[in-house]
Amino acid sequence: MKKIIFLLSLGTMFISASVIDVKEPYIRATPPNMKNTAAFMTFENKTEKDVSLVKASSNVAKFVELHTHNMKDGVMTMYEVEKIDILAHSNTVLKPSGFHIMFIDLNKSLQEGEKVDLTLEFSNGEKQNIQVEVKNVMNGMKSHHNHH
Repeated sequence: MKKIIFLLSLGTMFISASVIDVKEPYIRATPPNMKNTAAFMTFENKTEKDVSLVKASSNVAKFVELHTHNMKDGVMTMYEVEKIDILAHSNTVLKPSGFHIMFIDLNKSLQEGEKVDLTLEFSNGEKQNIQVEVKNVMNGMKSHHNHH
């Protein structure tokens, strides 16, 4: 009888939904020879407990780090952070000039429409494997085309 109860409780662990919902993930397309890019998304925490994103990894880059930006002495600087908090019953948005997932030393340029595998690890031990679409995002900069 104990075996059946154990198996039943084990089964429910796999059925339970993820603590964190990942919404609208995308990674910025890169021009040829550009070795770094960033991914953005929204994390939704519907639980009673704060959770943090503590690690991200992908096979398209040598290093994948959690980063944010900060204004210091009038200069926007980017730096690595240990974790990105997702508070109970709230959303955390990863966006340009805020928290983001940085891909460093890409092994190929990323073209619009491609899908990138990304593994997210959270402070509660949960791991999520997601596919992130590559999008062409100019980050508010106007693109300059030469007209002949």
